Amino acid sequence: MTASLTHNDNIDTRFGDLRIRRVSGHIGGEVLDLRLDEQLTDETFAHLKAALLAHKVLFVRGQSHLDDASHQAFGERFGRIVAHPTVPAPGDTKLLELDASKGGGRADSWHTDVTFVEAFPKISILRGVTIPAYGGDTVWANTARAYEVLPDALKRLVESLWAVHGNDYDYAADRSDLSEQRLRHHRDVFVSAHYEAEHPLVHVHPETGERALILGHFLKKIVGLSSNESQRLFELLQSRAVRLENTVRWQWQKDDVAIWDNRATQHYAVNDYGNQPRVVRRVTVHGEAAVSVDGQRSRTRRRPDASNDSQVDAVIAATA
Repeated sequence: MTASLTHNDNIDTRFGDLRIRRVSGHIGGEVLDLRLDEQLTDETFAHLKAALLAHKVLFVRGQSHLDDASHQAFGERFGRIVAHPTVPAPGDTKLLELDASKGGGRADSWHTDVTFVEAFPKISILRGVTIPAYGGDTVWANTARAYEVLPDALKRLVESLWAVHGNDYDYAADRSDLSEQRLRHHRDVFVSAHYEAEHPLVHVHPETGERALILGHFLKKIVGLSSNESQRLFELLQSRAVRLENTVRWQWQKDDVAIWDNRATQHYAVNDYGNQPRVVRRVTVHGEAAVSVDGQRSRTRRRPDASNDSQVDAVIAATA
């Protein structure tokens, strides 16, 4: 059912009745002539999922029929959807809304979603609601490919290492352009409850068997290394992961949908659209603890005291 993505492939690949236009050499495909909804046949959905595992991120234009409810209903085809652990969802939904007019709406740093919890999300589905006239692209990087092209000696090193991830990372580090509104949102909303998890630097993808790096801005420290050593190794690996030839950049149009495998990617929202409005909404699909090369599972290091907050209690139950 899957297709091999090599330099000799045609521009289009087929997964059953789906036609996928490759967007870049190592990651990303645009699904042509498909209407996303919960009514997709099991066969078509299986082909869509196979294409996602192969391309890592899929783009679908012109999904104007989707609203919050149908967006969530489609997401449920991939599994149980969950709200963000700390950012309140809009209305009666489990969506994460990123609104550039609000403090937390510009995700302009490389990350894999919510790696500060043990069972971080497996799939994310982002819908373009309000798109600026220019700028505001999103870039994804293939973390399985990043591992694959590491030198063997470096592979052996990183396969043995673990790292602590937390939502209380240093948001302002090396950033002089942050407004007080963004800093306040990070402090008062995003870090309203503290989470930490410990993940292997390299995990085995539960569906493809590929090995992929777990990095991104939530990584606070590599276990067993000094802060300085940890930072240097992180920068080495991170710079390899986001090399341009390992990425795909998507220029949004209103009603576009991007679906990505969060277990094999990082992403970055380009903050180059000034004060223009930009609103995107994300459905997040519950994942499972990462598994290291030697079979150990990710573990929780810190989570809020559920007795203090019933809403946090519900989130913890959903991600446990």
